Amino acid sequence: MQLDKLVTFHKALADPTRIRILAILANGPLHGQALAGKLGVTPPTITHHMTKLREAGAVYERRDKNTIYFYLHEANMKRQSMAVLDVLEKAKSAAGDELPADNEQTERRKADMAEEKLHVIRSFITPDGKLKQIPAQRKKKLIVFEYMVRGLERGRKYQEKEINEYIKTFHEDFATIRREFVMNHYMYREDGIYELNPEAMWAKA
Repeated sequence: MQLDKLVTFHKALADPTRIRILAILANGPLHGQALAGKLGVTPPTITHHMTKLREAGAVYERRDKNTIYFYLHEANMKRQSMAVLDVLEKAKSAAGDELPADNEQTERRKADMAEEKLHVIRSFITPDGKLKQIPAQRKKKLIVFEYMVRGLERGRKYQEKEINEYIKTFHEDFATIRREFVMNHYMYREDGIYELNPEAMWAKA
């Protein structure tokens, strides 16, 4: 998940009325008129707040004949709330990796890790850059995927077709690998557009 998406999400929640709306919707869907009545505000005010919450992914809506009902997007709320802690934990791990070595043992461990990654890459990537097979072991899989995504441009927005073509330069099963890129937080996907996440968010081998 991109950091700007997290900021948008938490900005949307930084309003007492919107928090009250979410608390009400936690008990079930309601239409705008009902929400306005419960909160003692005008329907246009509800429309304004619902637009912000919908853009942040905190709510979604469904139409029943001529009435639009608003629902709390519980799964997305949990995912985006946990994403903040995920970013902090991964940032701490990344910062720890960058600390200067204070003894020979630490230097040796880092050298061993680099050698292991190189060995995995050589085992699964052919000299002409093709992926022989997707590793079954998660640790090796993540090493290979990280190697692959480093060929993508940071800050560039990719169409799904572009990502598919890029992955196909390594392996034919672009659909599986594309899903893995998203599941392991290498990339963020929205409306068919893909973009690299900050490296601190990447799953670590």
